[in-house]
Amino acid sequence: MPKALLEQAQLPEEVELHAEPGRLIVLGAKQPRADWAAAARAMRERGQDQLLDPSRPTRFDDQEWEWR
Repeated sequence: MPKALLEQAQLPEEVELHAEPGRLIVLGAKQPRADWAAAARAMRERGQDQLLDPSRPTRFDDQEWEWR
């Protein structure tokens, strides 16, 4: 994809291509975890940001960890 065409379409240099019958769709690539911060805030506001599993101490916690 020519860089000039990406700039004209106001797309980033990294894009995703999707094929549909009779056309190709070009979208700006989403960054991994791009929406995680907003999702985490929304979960916190709903009180849904609890641990799924209870925490369990490890050998490191029991034998090696030292508070200073």
